[in-house]
Parts: sequence; C-alpha cells; structure tokens
Amino acid sequence: MPEHAPESGVADLAVVELLFFAYRDFISDPDAILGEIGFGRAHHRVIHFVGSRPGMSVADLLDILRITKQSLARVLKQLIDSGYIRQTAGPEDRRQRRLFLTAEGERLRAELLSPQLRRIDRAFAAMREDERRAVGEFLTRMCDHDPHAGVEALPQKGEEA
Repeated sequence: MPEHAPESGVADLAVVELLFFAYRDFISDPDAILGEIGFGRAHHRVIHFVGSRPGMSVADLLDILRITKQSLARVLKQLIDSGYIRQTAGPEDRRQRRLFLTAEGERLRAELLSPQLRRIDRAFAAMREDERRAVGEFLTRMCDHDPHAGVEALPQKGEEA
C-alpha cells in the first residue's frame, strides 16, 4: 500500500477518480455556455451563489468562494458591466455592497442550471429515496465545515436553489 494511502481502507481511489469524472461532466455544459460569452467557472460560481442568495453581501460571497477580494473584483466587475449582476448599498451600512442578479443574470443562471439539474435528475431516477439522501450526506461530509463555508446555509428540498 502506498505511503499516502489511508490505513483505514475506507477511501477508494476509484471514488477519487469518479469525483473527478463527475465534476468534469457536471460542469461541461455550463463551461460551453459560458465560453460562448467569454466567461469561465469563476463567473459561474458568482452567478450561482448570487442567484441562490439574492442580496448577499460581497463579504459573504468572498467567504463562500474562498477567494481574494482582488480575484472577485475582476469577475464581479465583468458581470456588472455585462448586465448580469447589480449591486446596491446595504440598508444599514451604505458601504456594504449587496448583490442581485438582473433579469439577464437570472436567464443565464437558469440556462447554466438546466443541464446540471437534468444530469442530477437522470442519476437520481434510478435511485431510491434513501440512496438519494445518502448521496447528499456523502457530499456534505466531503465539505469542510466552518461557519463561513456556506454549506450550513444550503437550500432544503423544495426551496429555491
């Protein structure tokens, strides 16, 4: 057994590779859509989280994405200048910037989500409810949990994603 392999035997190299392949395929359609308008995965992440948490602050978005202000500033400026996101001053603190998708941003978010939701629906179609819950549990346990990671605030089934 290689030195880096876990001793418990629970982890499986096949699962690691499946995660790589699943991620590759999960983002392939959105990548193609975004490529047509000169955007990439960073733009996708911003559109997704601003769409699922309308009015979120820039600070909250930085916490969720775990990127620098400089990295976000470039992407956010492009999305604002292109008419996908609008920002407003916070109601109590005018220095705070709140983010919202525009109608065009909502349209793009729906276009990006559609193939991903179809892919998930197709995979879940052959699974029992307890198996679906197990997938969610597994993915949740894969995430780092800290107060700002965003995982704790995930929409529940039936809520807007």
